[in-house]
Amino acid sequence: MNIDVSTIFQIAGIGIIIAMIHTVLKQMGKEDMAHWVTVIGFVVVLFMVVRLLNELFQEIKSIFLFQ
Repeated sequence: MNIDVSTIFQIAGIGIIIAMIHTVLKQMGKEDMAHWVTVIGFVVVLFMVVRLLNELFQEIKSIFLFQ
């Protein structure tokens, strides 16, 4: 498992961009679109975290099962 700092920066960058877009849309009066942007950003980050967790569990499995 090779997790580097770039993955953490990608997640943080997505969060910052989504927060900015959410704020702009909310100030424009498009609150429903702002919520959808937030949900989509959350789903993207969730998929990234699930992929990382899968790699972690595969590594743990290979260590304890000696594969």
